[in-house]
Amino acid sequence: MADNLQRAQLARLAQGFALKSRLRLPPLVFFTDEERVPDPLPSIAKLPRGSMVVLRHRNGTKRRALATAVSPIARERRLLWLIADDPHLAAELRAVGVHFPEAKIALAAHWRAKRPRWLITCAAHSLASCVRAARARADAIVLAPVFPTHSHPGRAFLGPLRTRTVASVLDTPMYALGGISTVTAKRLRGARLCGLAAVGALAVAGGSR
Repeated sequence: MADNLQRAQLARLAQGFALKSRLRLPPLVFFTDEERVPDPLPSIAKLPRGSMVVLRHRNGTKRRALATAVSPIARERRLLWLIADDPHLAAELRAVGVHFPEAKIALAAHWRAKRPRWLITCAAHSLASCVRAARARADAIVLAPVFPTHSHPGRAFLGPLRTRTVASVLDTPMYALGGISTVTAKRLRGARLCGLAAVGALAVAGGSR
């Protein structure tokens, strides 16, 4: 959980990456997490205008309810929002696009052909997966985990050096996710990223635990 100052600082750091990339993608991405942030709506409502939200709730009923609630907030605050791993719900509720986990990167090519105007992102945990996402014509890759993260405690992470290396290989825009904070984001300076993605660093009091 972060306070207003920390979220503002993270937004400025994300904007710095976005300006250098010269791409028209949201610089800051909030990933929902039903374990860490059971009620993400207060956090979403506090996001800077022009940010992006990825609804990652795995429970189908909760995901639908959350998507329905997010839609008017997104319109009011000019947020882009994607639904993770549920392209049919994304189409039904008119989300901006869909986010695919690493195991389903291959689906990106299918939905790119079916929904050419969608914003499609893919998770990747290695250079090989990033290459697959690029070949599947993803608009952006979410590289994770870059640093140790509460979402996956004990899991191996890439670190800043490997993140810079992976991001330098491909032309596909890339976000860094996992352990992102105002402190760790500064260690990524110089990496060819289009922005930053986070869970806890963008969560507000009342919705997280």
